[in-house]
Amino acid sequence: MTAETFIILDHTPLYSALEKIEGIDPAPIIHAGLVSLLLVGLAITVNRSYRRNQRVLPEEKTFTVTNFMEMAIGGLFEFMQQTMGDNAKKFLPLIGTTGIFILISNLLGTIPGFDPPTSNLNTTLACAIVIVVATHYVGIRTHGVKYIKHFLGPVLWLAPLMFVIEIIGHLARILSLSFRLFGNMFGDHMVLGIFMGMVPLLIPVAFMGLGVFVSVVQAFVFTLLSILYISGALEEAH
Repeated sequence: MTAETFIILDHTPLYSALEKIEGIDPAPIIHAGLVSLLLVGLAITVNRSYRRNQRVLPEEKTFTVTNFMEMAIGGLFEFMQQTMGDNAKKFLPLIGTTGIFILISNLLGTIPGFDPPTSNLNTTLACAIVIVVATHYVGIRTHGVKYIKHFLGPVLWLAPLMFVIEIIGHLARILSLSFRLFGNMFGDHMVLGIFMGMVPLLIPVAFMGLGVFVSVVQAFVFTLLSILYISGALEEAH
């Protein structure tokens, strides 16, 4: 279950061009590009639906891409409101886009012949850096110089020690977000690939179901931690 087994991808000019670059693995780049194009396509589809119908209320109770996206984004928004309150609307584009990108990337790995972009550390590390950098940008934008209080702790004479500990802790957030997602998706994809090679029928179906579950859980965990990190930056230091 690698890019080489999917004939359309490993014979494309883009794959061949990327393969010639030393140190570059074409598979995660191409698959991440596919996910990005899918997200853009979904956004265009939903936007056209709104423009065409100019509606406020949801469509009839039929399954459409627009209704599905409304349900998914609406559920995420309500979940964010429980933690972030009125700030949820402001950060929904960042957290929602990152969460959906990770979810679709994870689920891509359950389709034979595709590699999940999130089984590559470069992808998960990039997502983690975006969230952590955004967290501190929000903190500085909200509190200004006073944001430094988040790193000093409640006791003044322990401030130097707390500052070092907090810096290490915030850097560890990058490792935590990236390695947790990478490790779970890499392991899940490897197990599914092994069973697909050994027993092509029936048994891999159970592991595909498990893969879907793991994909959803890992996307939820990443999204939840992103919400908590940004919410913490918005709060006043005590």
